[in-house]
Amino acid sequence: MNSYAIRVIYKYEMLRAWETLAQSFASPVISTALYFVVFGSAIGSRIQHIEGVPYGLFIVPGLMMLALLTQSIANASFGIFFPRFTGTIYELLSAPVSFVEILIGYVGAAASKSFIIGLIILATAGFFVPLQIAHPVWMLTFLLLTCISFSLFGFIIGLWATNFEKLQLIPMLVITPLVFLGGSFYSVNMLPPAWQTVSLFNPVVYLISGFRWSFFEVADVDVGLSLAMVLGFLGLCLAVVWWMFRTGYRLKQ
Repeated sequence: MNSYAIRVIYKYEMLRAWETLAQSFASPVISTALYFVVFGSAIGSRIQHIEGVPYGLFIVPGLMMLALLTQSIANASFGIFFPRFTGTIYELLSAPVSFVEILIGYVGAAASKSFIIGLIILATAGFFVPLQIAHPVWMLTFLLLTCISFSLFGFIIGLWATNFEKLQLIPMLVITPLVFLGGSFYSVNMLPPAWQTVSLFNPVVYLISGFRWSFFEVADVDVGLSLAMVLGFLGLCLAVVWWMFRTGYRLKQ
């Protein structure tokens, strides 16, 4: 394992985040504050509690997931797409660096940035509502697994995309709607029975449900099933990335 190569890639990606500090870290904080003003104040004044949890507290895990998924994908996809766009990826591919080391460097940096953003959002939420976390270890576990899984997914998008428009296509048209329809700001149990069944086909429901359980011990689906879905998605992304590097998909063209 070429640990030096991993450190170089990791440090470069992390430095790029610090150079764009306002975009990388300040933007999620401002967005979270606005969500609390709109949803927490306007809607929260009409919906006092959901499943025994004050509405302002109830939306915290959903807000974190919304930011984590979008930021993880954006950081990882741009991180690998830009070297492809400029052609510097060929220097990396010709170096004595394996695809595992490339993957660890880029995905590790994207996941680290997303993890930091998640903690910042959690701290920001503390200024609006009295936070309570029933299972801190499980919360951090779901947080870390989500960051890694969707950073891998973003890495796949970065390899697949051929232009900047495609880079934004899946996050904007697929991921964001799935998050909003995945119980971020409401409980799936509030829906009519038919729509509850439809919601179970949304994979984001399992992510948000498991994450919310770690906060309040309230979940739409069994927490074991949520964990299995996250691990399954992680394994699927790893398999796709392995196939891409093995076949040279969009790398040797």
